[in-house]
Amino acid sequence: MHQHSGQSQNLFLVIAALVALVVGITFYKHFTARSDSPTIQASTVPDFAEQYGTEHIQWYPQPRQLTDFELITSNQQTMTNQALQNQWTLAFVGYTFCPDICPTTLAALNRAYADISAIASEFPVRVWFLSVDPKRDTPQRLADYVQFFNAEFMASTGEHSQLYPLVRSMGMMYAMAGDTSQPNYLVDHSGSIVLINPQGQVVGRFKPQSIPGQIAVSDTEQILADLPRIVGS
Repeated sequence: MHQHSGQSQNLFLVIAALVALVVGITFYKHFTARSDSPTIQASTVPDFAEQYGTEHIQWYPQPRQLTDFELITSNQQTMTNQALQNQWTLAFVGYTFCPDICPTTLAALNRAYADISAIASEFPVRVWFLSVDPKRDTPQRLADYVQFFNAEFMASTGEHSQLYPLVRSMGMMYAMAGDTSQPNYLVDHSGSIVLINPQGQVVGRFKPQSIPGQIAVSDTEQILADLPRIVGS
């Protein structure tokens, strides 16, 4: 009697396992069929790299419209989207207390700035440093900071309610990494340099290059290789 009961139990477990397997396969096929349906067809995304002959910039599928913003510049002037019109802008997000990526990137942009400015283009190319640490980065501190690298660099900051959606619309991010009540907190932020067109739209980014033993920053040689093909077109 005990043996018969055990066989019945084993048979039940086998049947239950088979049913579960069939249900699992059915669910998997249904799920993958839905997930394989792309929201954007590849044929609808322009091949900007082929169009402009670029090799390094990571193009966005379509130019991104920046959110409306109102910031304060290092000259204590109000800055809105209008300030990015009729120029090409190389924009970098960071903060003046940044120990590595920010000073390294700005120093590299300064070394390349003469060549950047000499590129033949209908619209000038500007560099814009956007601080995402408004608590410590006052306009005066921003002014002193960017002038150390290049007095022609634009610099601004604003309230987080303005900064966060703006940075996200650029395709980047930032987040406070420590207790902001302490003086030496850090800020995590994207290290890319984004390119904004004369209509104030983000078209792509130059991503940081990882080289062993060096800080991962965007390569200005790559920027100088691609930029004339983009802004001179």
